[in-house]
Amino acid sequence: MKSITKGFLFLLFFAACNSAPDRSDTTQTSENEVDAARNFIRLALDGRWRDARELVVADTLNSGYLDIAEQNYTQRLDLATRNGYRGASIIIHSVNEVSDSVSVVHYSNSYKKQEDSVKVVRSGDRWLVDLKYSFPATKAVN
Repeated sequence: MKSITKGFLFLLFFAACNSAPDRSDTTQTSENEVDAARNFIRLALDGRWRDARELVVADTLNSGYLDIAEQNYTQRLDLATRNGYRGASIIIHSVNEVSDSVSVVHYSNSYKKQEDSVKVVRSGDRWLVDLKYSFPATKAVN
């Protein structure tokens, strides 16, 4: 009976160690500005908008930008394009440290291959993305 119990515990342990990682781990607190940018970009490329929201400065403008990005991703991109983004690698080109709590991360992905940038700010003990940098307000033309 003891050997059956030990065998069961071993199988349980083995299965737990070999199970697929929970992708929600990317919403954990990022260690630095590059981690925060990479985690956010990965979630956006994968279309995981609910998780991506956890890594963005919480304000109305950022929420609106995320709503638009999510709508574009889910409603305007075809399946092949979404799959291309999901399979893409993130390439970090450079990091400009504006201050000890603000950095701009320049990146691209292996699918689109177009350089872009995202602002990352430290808020308390967390690094968060501020999309207002990526989508600057435009002046009204009279």
